[in-house]
Amino acid sequence: MEASLIAAVLATAVTAGTPILFAALGEIFTERVGILNLGVEGMMLVGAVTGFIAAYITGNPWLGAAASMLAGGILASIHALLTVTLKANQVVSGLALTIFGTGLSGYLGKPYIGQPLPNPFSVKELPLLSELPIIGPVLFKQDSLVYLSFLLVLLSWIFIFYTKAGLNMRAVGENPGAADSLGVSVSKTRYFYTILGGMLAGLGGAYLSLAYAPAWMENMTAGRGWIAVALVIFATWNPLYALAGAYMFGGIDALGFRMQVLDLHIPSYFLSMMPYICTILVLIITTYRAQKKGVGAPGALGLSYDREER
Repeated sequence: MEASLIAAVLATAVTAGTPILFAALGEIFTERVGILNLGVEGMMLVGAVTGFIAAYITGNPWLGAAASMLAGGILASIHALLTVTLKANQVVSGLALTIFGTGLSGYLGKPYIGQPLPNPFSVKELPLLSELPIIGPVLFKQDSLVYLSFLLVLLSWIFIFYTKAGLNMRAVGENPGAADSLGVSVSKTRYFYTILGGMLAGLGGAYLSLAYAPAWMENMTAGRGWIAVALVIFATWNPLYALAGAYMFGGIDALGFRMQVLDLHIPSYFLSMMPYICTILVLIITTYRAQKKGVGAPGALGLSYDREER
């Protein structure tokens, strides 16, 4: 395979993996404080349609991205209200938000189906870095949101593992009672990171409608929100591993498109299934590895916290 073709496939893998990466980063923050959010798919869809509408009306994709984060944050705040304050079942709440977000996005986006986005995010080559062999066109001939995702991964990794605030966040997810006894507000911490996670999920959806395929169509996330949830387990709640995993899934997606172009007589349905088959296999391998090495989810993941029961 020629170097240019390899670079093209890898560059597409980065682009295709970016929406999953944003959503996975958000889910890492949310699960690190003990809240399981299965509403990522719905938040991505609402973020995608809100971002598209805002960018379409204003002509500014950055305003679209901001609107998508606001929309994702609003849905996540509902999830936080239900699970943190009202102590509802986190699985049920997340699934309800996915169903709600799917229907809401379809309703809001109906007038915009088939409308082209006048000013989407475009490729911005970074001087000097984009001229590097292989890695240049793969990483440094991308759009602004891809560069933002690089920065977010680095900052998230540093924050989670090397700051006091990150330590408090992890303490809330592992043992909220102990964190509470040390003066950390469990409710406020869970609210903040749940909403932050929803904002990043909304931004992941906006990437699809503002950069990856600048248009709106119903259910355009096509299950990427669920892949993001699975990716968090694969990444063992580490942003750096999430980066690698997102690009792996993006590469499988890109490879499927390439195989269709090459006319290898492989059914298109099978090629569309490839990322999800890979997700199942990765979950099996990751679960086995976690059990063998004793690496698991945050101790209080999915559990409500009542101060009176401490």
